Amino acid sequence: MKAYVFPGQGAQFVGMGKPLYAGSQKAKELFEAANEILGFRITDLMFEGTDDDLRQTKVTQPAIFLHSVVLAKLLPDFKPDMVAGHSLGEFSALVACGALDFGDALRLVSARAQAMQAACEETPGTMAAIIGLDDATVEKVCSGIVGVVVPANYNCPGQLVISGTVPAVNQACEALKAAGAKRALPLKVGGAFHSPLMEPARQSLAAAIEKTYVAKPKCPIYQNVDAKPHTDPAEIKANLLMQLTSPVRWTQIVENMAADGATEFVELGPGNVLQGLIKKTVSTVEAESKDQI
Repeated sequence: MKAYVFPGQGAQFVGMGKPLYAGSQKAKELFEAANEILGFRITDLMFEGTDDDLRQTKVTQPAIFLHSVVLAKLLPDFKPDMVAGHSLGEFSALVACGALDFGDALRLVSARAQAMQAACEETPGTMAAIIGLDDATVEKVCSGIVGVVVPANYNCPGQLVISGTVPAVNQACEALKAAGAKRALPLKVGGAFHSPLMEPARQSLAAAIEKTYVAKPKCPIYQNVDAKPHTDPAEIKANLLMQLTSPVRWTQIVENMAADGATEFVELGPGNVLQGLIKKTVSTVEAESKDQI
């Protein structure tokens, strides 16, 4: 069985999607439709912008979404048995499996990015990657820190990203190194994603998600909140909203997909981060990444 997976924020690079735009009329039409929907030429920033341009959350999220979805729509043999996306990538996965319309999803992604940016400005936060500790130890240490710091991204065994206020994350990093972490790396991010600090963004996005039509997907989507397969539109909506303040359970998603029969994983979109995480999680499956046709 084949699983298609879609990357999240951090996978962007200058020039992303440009070969797709240049080489396919269908891709060009989708990119131009996105420019119209967003109200600015995101393609200019993707193809010719700077790293700083692409690091703006309002640009990063729709750019990665676009690259991933256009790829999925161009693949001639795209017939997933299951799909999943890492954080933002869940929106790409929902379009890929037919649960969300392209335009509706792009509008949601744009609204999500702006809501998250506003939440970051309201309460400054940060994230850090903890390398070389088991999940239970990271969870226990974080629970003992004064202030907001929580596990945010379960990426693969031995790699867990924490998120919260700057003082609490810094304190947790020191405590985790003392507990045996090989490294505690601060990440260059705009805020504390997938933590309680994103509650204002969750509230802001609630109405937009509620009024968006979600169809029954053509195949199961394994969602970040619980790592389980879903096909019920109401459940998908609820999980999509909870995702903002809940951890991304990527390790568990990959394990569950493999347990349910996935033997081949294909990452669609910029970068190849997920491919590496998959191989570290389940060494017996095949994994590849594609950023162009």
